[in-house]
Amino acid sequence: MFSLFYGLWKYLFSKTELHVLILGIDKSGKTTLLEKLKSLYSSLEGLPPDRIVPTVGLNIGRIEVANTKLAFWDLGGQLGLRSIWEKYYEEAHAVIYVIDAACPSRFEDSKSALEKVLRHEDLQGAPLLILANKQDRSEAVSAEELARYLDLKKLDERVYMFEAISAYNGMGIKEGLEWLVEVMERSKRTEILRVRAGLTGPGA
Repeated sequence: MFSLFYGLWKYLFSKTELHVLILGIDKSGKTTLLEKLKSLYSSLEGLPPDRIVPTVGLNIGRIEVANTKLAFWDLGGQLGLRSIWEKYYEEAHAVIYVIDAACPSRFEDSKSALEKVLRHEDLQGAPLLILANKQDRSEAVSAEELARYLDLKKLDERVYMFEAISAYNGMGIKEGLEWLVEVMERSKRTEILRVRAGLTGPGA
């Protein structure tokens, strides 16, 4: 009986679209990541890196991973555009935060922006994947070094992980994304957002 119920639940909700914010300061590689995700997980061919321009506003991409539909919202990271990020927090199931691991001079700005994101009550409990991007460059620091610098020990009960990636050649992207999908499916926040949307729970 349980397996039948679980199978029905999986059928009903596995196709429900989950929303993932892609955040980070400008030039961290967010849009390059989004284009690489398209080429890795769909029949769409992402834009080549030399044709990608800085995001002004919002880019949207949709893919399917492990029977889960994902919608990515890639938001502009320039200082003047970061104020619009919070308009998308309430409906986000998870956050991907991208950092240029090859540019230590900008780590402080990245850390400050991330801390502001994590303090916002509309993102409470959202799983967090922090990507140490640009690992294809020799000067890039490791995910472990970046984790020590950011020092996120004060994150209450939030589930998070660091992953070293290259949005340019695809290194580490699948590992990070598959972890995120797994924790999103088990996340209390996902459950809350589904109830709010009337997709599950009493009377749904």
